[in-house]
Amino acid sequence: MIRLYFVDDHPLILEGLRALLSFEKDIELAGGTRTGESCLDFLLHHQADVVLLDTMLPDIAGADLCLRIKKNHPGVMVLGLSYHKDDRGIQEMLESGASGCLMKNADKEELLRAIHDVYSGHTYLSAELQTAAGAARTRELHITKREKEVLWLIANGHTNHEIAEKLFISSDTVDSHRRNLLGKLNARNTAMLIKRAIDHKILVP
Repeated sequence: MIRLYFVDDHPLILEGLRALLSFEKDIELAGGTRTGESCLDFLLHHQADVVLLDTMLPDIAGADLCLRIKKNHPGVMVLGLSYHKDDRGIQEMLESGASGCLMKNADKEELLRAIHDVYSGHTYLSAELQTAAGAARTRELHITKREKEVLWLIANGHTNHEIAEKLFISSDTVDSHRRNLLGKLNARNTAMLIKRAIDHKILVP
């Protein structure tokens, strides 16, 4: 039996979720609330297996609430809910430990599939959100011609000063390109930068 708790500041959403899920034989509705603080208070005194969590709440950002849930109750799976496929809160919630996200326009079949997937320890991201995430990654990974030149020279062991001389640009400009590359490839250091560039086939080993 999956004990399900949901958090959304719209009463109609809460009532809709109750109506959709009340008669599912393997789901027990543990309750619902409109605020993040009420959710945290509930979890202190009651058990839940899955929390359906709106990405935007009036008192606590969905990602921050997710982080606190996972810190204090690591066994609770969080499934995000959003109206907008381009909602930045979706990515932030996933980075905070959520097991998945889906759109609020999802039908009952998809909602049940998502709940069961995250309860089983899997990640669920609706097709619409997968498409949006893929497009976002494509935008983030747009590497300019100059950045590719700098990246290739970094991978070949050249210093900022050496790269500046070879490309006839200043060391400050090289440093700016390096920072942009680290950000686009989500890398913390040069070794990770090169590995990510190879993984994304920007560099061929």
